[in-house]
Amino acid sequence: MKGCVFGSHRVIEPVGSLPQAAMRIDNSPDIMDNEILIDVRTLNVDSASFTQIREACRDDVDEIAKMIKSIVESRGKLQNPVTGSGGMLIGTVSQIGESLADRNLKLGDRIATLVSLSLTPLLIEKIENVYIDRDQVDIKGSAVLFESGIYAKLPDDLPERLSLAVLDVAGAPAQVDRLVSEGMTVAVMGAGGKSGVLCCYEAKKKAGPSGRVIAVEYSRENTRRLLEMGLADEIIIGDATKPLEIYDRVKSVTDDGLCDVVINNVNVPGTEMSSILSTRTGGTVYFFSMATSFTKAALGAEGVGKDIDMIIGNGYAEGHADLALNILRESSKIRELFEKLYV
Repeated sequence: MKGCVFGSHRVIEPVGSLPQAAMRIDNSPDIMDNEILIDVRTLNVDSASFTQIREACRDDVDEIAKMIKSIVESRGKLQNPVTGSGGMLIGTVSQIGESLADRNLKLGDRIATLVSLSLTPLLIEKIENVYIDRDQVDIKGSAVLFESGIYAKLPDDLPERLSLAVLDVAGAPAQVDRLVSEGMTVAVMGAGGKSGVLCCYEAKKKAGPSGRVIAVEYSRENTRRLLEMGLADEIIIGDATKPLEIYDRVKSVTDDGLCDVVINNVNVPGTEMSSILSTRTGGTVYFFSMATSFTKAALGAEGVGKDIDMIIGNGYAEGHADLALNILRESSKIRELFEKLYV
């Protein structure tokens, strides 16, 4: 029997909604003919979600594990009720529905799902490890991928955890690749984090020698790394939740010209206006951060008279997995950093 291509047949509440918007979904490992069952090894929790969970649990690893398990037990998926976001996973294909047998996939393949855990049926039998500095959780459990779900086979030349960490944010550098062109001035908010580093690299590559990349980063340690890797032309150490301070600093380093493109990767709420104010009239802001409030961004831009394009982050862009993984192959410095942090 086939289910809905988008997975609506697994929605328990409210009936008629899609899995991401649903409050509860069926996480049974008994699959339909157009579903794929995965033995899950590791969850890579969305940065905004993991930050919120850490803060709520005061960095107590046992409490973090309990909270994650509780969310999954109540919802059938890992969707943070505060941030609404999830993350992604890696695991091994254990069963393929009959109608998907023609896919380039076989039992035992190691894959990373490229759809959010906020819509993925997930069953956790046991949480084995919580890696508090990686936003990763090792589990014993299973997950279901719908017919519409996208995935990537894990490459043989990169460690699993490294691939997982990068694929989780692959949409960010892929959008930078689309938005940035030669000679542009680009600001990356939250530049020292995982997605920020990848975005800085891609922005430098696309803007070229005649362009400029401005990194805005709160952490001095992350700032030091950005300097050592040469990923930005200017670095602003500042708090993106203080928009007027960031605006004045960006104005100063751009001689009042502001930025053609601003990429927001900050994993805490309240950074919309720093991004908006730093963008020139007619420029573009890309909100990759799951901590972004559409209401604050839309009404805030209107309130300060900013005629700019604002793009809500889409974790999927065609070819995004290959683009992100290739950054690790092109940049030994970024690969070394990420292996230190995430492997």
